[in-house]
Amino acid sequence: MAAPEVYDYAVIRIVPRVEREEFVNVGVILSCQRTGFLRAAVALDEARLLALDPGVDLDTVRRHLAALLAIAEGGPGGGPIGQLALRARFHWLTARRSSIIQTSPVHTGRCTNSQAALDEIMRRMVQVGGGPAS
Repeated sequence: MAAPEVYDYAVIRIVPRVEREEFVNVGVILSCQRTGFLRAAVALDEARLLALDPGVDLDTVRRHLAALLAIAEGGPGGGPIGQLALRARFHWLTARRSSIIQTSPVHTGRCTNSQAALDEIMRRMVQVGGGPAS
């Protein structure tokens, strides 16, 4: 059996009206430096988000979430930030912001399978109805 590896993760939140501090969890970013794993997963529940703010610009939210996924994946599709080393990308993705897209504080865990850990955190923290992640 493989020894557990340490990973860090943060939950991606949409905060449609920053002054109200209400948010909807929409994704997770997970990094395991030792194994070179950095991935993000997103499941945007548009109805829940619109319940908080019927005027939220869903197209902008979708574009920004797609950019986060591309940066986590790395490579040219993630622009200049996507070219950074894995740990630098994780820190950039989880940096504190006061914008519509924010992340939770970074948490730490241990696992033997980083993708399975990402899937489980998505299930627990994001997917209210238990639907599939993208």
